[in-house]
This record gives sequence, C-alpha cells and structure tokens, in this order.
Amino acid sequence: MRKLFFPLIILFVFTACQNKVPVGEWQTIFDGETLDGWKKAGENPESISVENGMIKCAGERSHLFYNGDFKNFEFEAEIKALEHSNSGVFIHTEYQEEGWPAKGYEIQVNNSYRGSVKFPERRKTGSIYNVRNVYYPLAGDNEWFTMRIKVVENVVEVFVNDVKVNEYTEPENPWRWDGGENVKLSHGTFALQAHDPGSTTYYRNIRVKALPEAEPATPEVDKEWDTKVTKLMFAGFPLVDYHIHLKGGLTLDDLAENSQRLGINYGVAPNCGLYFPVTNDESLYAYMNEVKGSPTYKGMQAEGREWVTLFSPEAVAEFDYVFTDAMTFTDKKGRRNRIWIPEEVWVDDKQQFMDDLVEKIEAIFSQEPVDIYVNPTVLPDELMPEYDQLWTKERMQRVVKVLADNGIALEINARYKTPGAEMIKMAKEAGIKFSFGTNNVTKNLGELEYCLQMLEECELTPNDMFEPKPDAEKPVNVIGLPDKITG
Repeated sequence: MRKLFFPLIILFVFTACQNKVPVGEWQTIFDGETLDGWKKAGENPESISVENGMIKCAGERSHLFYNGDFKNFEFEAEIKALEHSNSGVFIHTEYQEEGWPAKGYEIQVNNSYRGSVKFPERRKTGSIYNVRNVYYPLAGDNEWFTMRIKVVENVVEVFVNDVKVNEYTEPENPWRWDGGENVKLSHGTFALQAHDPGSTTYYRNIRVKALPEAEPATPEVDKEWDTKVTKLMFAGFPLVDYHIHLKGGLTLDDLAENSQRLGINYGVAPNCGLYFPVTNDESLYAYMNEVKGSPTYKGMQAEGREWVTLFSPEAVAEFDYVFTDAMTFTDKKGRRNRIWIPEEVWVDDKQQFMDDLVEKIEAIFSQEPVDIYVNPTVLPDELMPEYDQLWTKERMQRVVKVLADNGIALEINARYKTPGAEMIKMAKEAGIKFSFGTNNVTKNLGELEYCLQMLEECELTPNDMFEPKPDAEKPVNVIGLPDKITG
C-alpha cells in the first residue's frame, strides 16, 4: 500500500488542479486580462503575453498550455496572423518545458508564411500538421478569422470561418515517423504557439465545449492509403490536384468531401475561351463569385489561342494560377485543330504534324502568360499508339527547353498518363516544376494513381513541385497579354 500512496497523491493533486468544463456547454478559457488557467513553457516565456484583451504570440519558439484535460470537445478561437506569420493550436497535448510539443496534433495557423529555401513551409491554416495538410489558405493576413476544432473519438474536423477545411478519421495504430509516435489522438490539453521572431499572431475569445463519449468512426479509406498520404504529408510533399472541372455533376461540396476523405487538395478551373462557358471578363467575375469561399485553389484553363484577346490582365490575375495546353491551334493550312475531337484534327503526314505541333508548343509557351503546361504531349487518337516513337528525344528536349526558359511547370496528367518518365526526368534535370492534374470529365476523380507512380519512379521531391505564385509574380502581371494570338 505504501508503494501506491505517493503516486495516488500526485494523481489527485494533478486532477484537482485542472480546470473542469461541463459537458455540452461553451466555457470561456481566456479572461482577456490574465493568463490564469494557463502555463507558459520554460523556454522564451517572454514570447507569450497579454495585450489589449488578446494573447500575443511573438518571438522565439515558445508555447502556452491550458490547464485542463479533454478527449471529445469543440475548441474555438478568433485569430489574427500578421503577414508571413506562423503559429498553431495544439490539441490532446501535454505540458513541455521546451521544444515542439511531442504529444497530440498541431492545427496549423499560417496564411502566407513560406519558410526558407532550406525549410520551405506550404502547410496552411487548418492543416493537421504533417498528417493531413491544407495548402489553400481560406483566411487572410491581418484580419480576424474564427477557427473551430472538433474532436469526437477518432475524428478531427477543422473549420475556418465556419467552412470545413479539413477532416481526418484516424485509424487504429496509424503510421507515424520516428519521434512522432505520440502524434495522434488520445486526450490532453491545448497549447498556443509562438513560432519564430518574424511571426506575430493574436488569439482572443477562446472557448471550449466538452462533448460526450461516442462510438469511434470507421475510416473511409484503407490503412495503406492512410499511410501513403501521411508519409507524403510528413515529407512536406504538396498533394494537390490542380486540374479539376465541375463537370459530370461534380459540385464544390463533392470536391470538399472527396478532399477530406482522401487527403488530396484540389484546384478547380473553368474552361475560359471562345465558345466556352467563361468567355469574357463579365462571365469570369461571375464565375469567381460562385466559387468564392470554397476551400480550393481557383485556376483558369485558358482555352484555344484566342483567349488572350478575350480577357483583361486584371481579370486573369484574379485566378491563383493559369494553365493551358497545345490541343487547340490553327495549322499552316488555316484549319483550326482541336486534337481531342477526331473530326476536328487533320494529320496529312505524321512527322510533319509532329514538327508543327512542337513549333506550336514553343510559340504558346514562349508568349502566353501561363503557369502550367497541362495535358502535355497528348496526341490525336490516331497517333497515340505511336506516342513513344513520335515523341523523339529531340522533340522532347525542345518542349523542355521552352518550359524551362519561361518558368512554366509541367503537369503530370492522371487521365492521359502523360508525359512519360523519360520526359519527366529530362524536365526535372532542367529545373522545371511539376503539378498533378486529373482533367476529369465525370465525378470520379480517382486517386492520382499515375501521378504518384511517376513521383516514385522519377524520384520527385517536394522542391520539384509547383506552387502558385504571389500576385506580383503571376505571369500575367509580369509579362502581360500578347498583342496577338499565338496560332
């Protein structure tokens, strides 16, 4: 009995000192004036302070821990991150004197912080850090937004301004990296993070609601997929499909649900050009209003060569990125080819067609202000059986050169399964960035199978991957629109 007495006293004192929150009722856990009920980490405590009714996190790494213990709960806070700031809310964690908290999950707060060349940071606000990352920030810098985190048994949901941006159902015994064995759900407290001297983040109106026990949820994906995605997330690999269309009945709600089920982020793009749904500035702005507020990137598919005459640079710059292909062009006989439609493509001579196509690709990507070459190297149906023979090394080199010279990314396309590994390796050596794209025609988006195959076969790294540019670096803002169409 004496051997049990001392540990029982410690357990009693620890439990008695914790703040209790009634189940089902919102309770404020920051009084706006003091840090009563909270405890600073031992390292750099000066990085955490109370200022004008807010908790301010600014300075060298430090953490502020709440004195409580929760399993199922909803946590809510109003947050404002200054420009290029990084912070986070830890859940199911425990007090540490120093270092990054090793227990529980960090829910990332980062709207624009990009890290460094050596340690780039793409995980944005709402990420379940290193496990299910979000790459599109729904909140902006220098403005208050609300983050709500809900945990019920093995399910974590994250909301930004009442829009669900992340959901993760944790399987039994999930894969975790060395040192990350405790990065999982259990029970614990909350912590707020001061990340670095260049980051300043404010928290206010912090409250929590304890939730009752419930039955664990069954994951919708198998353990193999969960492990594959988590390994990519931990490596910092941006798992984003930038080439999605709202076609075949696919809605933004479907897209969000698919993203949260699979862990794949998405970029949705309308077809913009002659005879397409978006054909001028007015229809472009109308479309952008429709998709505003969705937790997805907003891309533009620039269709045909006429698109450069249909939109203003200011309207084009509304998109996060612009992509195009070389599947629509006018040949030397004045015939408008759309090579995915057998009735609208003319192949008088195979080799001449290929030479003309490469010439068109060079013209398009040396003059049009786009970010990504999509549907790359796709040929008319009648030529696809000879794809490997027609795409000679010399032709591939010419395409790679024009992309490298103009800073344009190369899509690895899941639908067409192009380009092949030889060209991807050639492009990687030339320093070209890559994007993943499905170019769906139905609601079935797949799981980027070909893209992930090429990732492994060609040994792509996170630094090889495309990332949308800031406004000042967008091609349309740098080079403008050409005076005439490129063919």
